[in-house]
Order: sequence, then structure tokens, then C-alpha cells
Amino acid sequence: MPQIQLSGVEERVYQAVSALEVRGHVPYPDLIAEETGMTEDELREPLHALTERGLLHREDSPMSGLDFGPRWCARQTA
Repeated sequence: MPQIQLSGVEERVYQAVSALEVRGHVPYPDLIAEETGMTEDELREPLHALTERGLLHREDSPMSGLDFGPRWCARQTA
């Protein structure tokens, strides 16, 4: 399987999502922003790029009325 080249920002965001999941935290945008030291606005582009590459996927809140925003989950590579 070929290696996917990530920009520094994409790598930082992917690592943040993975680290949050390992620690048992739900990777909501505000926590990802805190973990990376970026703003939620700065996260939009790298989250979109990582999703297009199949490294992250977005899950919307399954409970109506309790929407804290989408959570971003890392896809584990084989």
C-alpha cells in the first residue's frame, strides 16, 4: 500500500484525532482545536482533506437535541 503524503498541518490534525481517541475522548472540533493549538476555523481545510483521503470520517450526533457538532474519527490503517 503506498504511503500517503500529508502536510504538516494534516499530520498534526490526524495525530490529534488519534490521540484523543486513544485517551477515550470524543474528537469534537473544539477538542481537536485545543489539542492542535489551532482554531476551529483553521481545522476546516485539513479535516476536509483528511476525509477525502479516507484517513478520517465524520460522524454526526446520533441523539437529536444533543448535537455537540460532528466528531471526527481516525480510520486505522492496515
